[in-house]
Amino acid sequence: MSAARRALVIGGGVGGLAAALGLQRGGWQVQVLERAPAAAPPGSGIGIWPNGLRALAALGVQEQVLAGAALGGHSGVRASSGRWIARTDIGGALRDRFGLPLVITARQRLVAALADELGAGRVSYRCQVDAVDPDTSTVRCGGETRAAGLIVVADGARSRLRDAVSGPGPRLRYAGYTSWRFIAPRPAVPVEPAETWGPAGQRFAILPLDPGHVYCYATAACPPGGHAADEREELRTRFSGWHAPIGDLIAALAPGAVIRTDVGYLSRPPGTWHRNRTVLLGDAAHAMTPDLGQGGCQALEDAAALAALVPARLGADEAAAALARYTRLRAPRAAGVARRPARAGRFYQAPLWLRTLAARPRRRGARRADRPRA
Repeated sequence: MSAARRALVIGGGVGGLAAALGLQRGGWQVQVLERAPAAAPPGSGIGIWPNGLRALAALGVQEQVLAGAALGGHSGVRASSGRWIARTDIGGALRDRFGLPLVITARQRLVAALADELGAGRVSYRCQVDAVDPDTSTVRCGGETRAAGLIVVADGARSRLRDAVSGPGPRLRYAGYTSWRFIAPRPAVPVEPAETWGPAGQRFAILPLDPGHVYCYATAACPPGGHAADEREELRTRFSGWHAPIGDLIAALAPGAVIRTDVGYLSRPPGTWHRNRTVLLGDAAHAMTPDLGQGGCQALEDAAALAALVPARLGADEAAAALARYTRLRAPRAAGVARRPARAGRFYQAPLWLRTLAARPRRRGARRADRPRA
């Protein structure tokens, strides 16, 4: 097949793989270029809201993902003592309104499902893309130059290639807190999904993942760039004395099981998402904090929209016009969604008494989460 029908996707994360799958089903010959040596490592979960599930349905992989843990029943916010501050039924509310649940699944499982649907040989690992030239629709990778009819830049929040598409623009801004993520064996005691709050921006969440595991994330307000020799010990110290089973979950972790990441977001949206036949997707276009669980869902929306707008049968001029429509459709939506988790992140770093007061329902029926419209 000629280069005119070849799509190169830079980045093998959730957004990049979803885009590759949608484009392949639209007739493109797709290759994903991923600098990591292998697929996403275990240790992190991802929440997929109804809007993300609808995007996966458009890509033909919703059923595989629904095999994850659907959040149902009551959840809410707890104090470090274990006392409930507020209760909610997010899962039930979402099912009632949208007919779909909130699914918590392992990021590795989602990536594997997308890669399996894409097919063997479609992801090139250890492929570091050094440069993109939107004017010539070429990618330079390891001394080799590759031409394509469509280039998708999905290389994440710390994208090195964003400026080649949108020009010098926004940089990743530190949100004021760092996060730890891990998957742990499900404890013997019953676990009710909850996020527990403490001082100094500290949070610890426990979410069901599958019959044998839970997904946990923790946060704390601290200077950026910090790392501990043993992040398990860092968690033990920070969350010592918090209610069960937090201590037991941390104690059960294997060495290296904890992923630590400083949380950042784009200080403002890029001026444009596309240039000629090169386009931004996912965190490269709209990196946001994880506070409302929409980063991955917005990347999935990007992928579904791109696949619908840019089938391989389009000529060069038509494809360029389709990318302009993609930008007009997706940029305002993603920017609007991104503002809400940024506000939520600032709220979570407010004094504990203020957060607790704000979280307590003041009237019957007030127990609903502030989430983007799915």
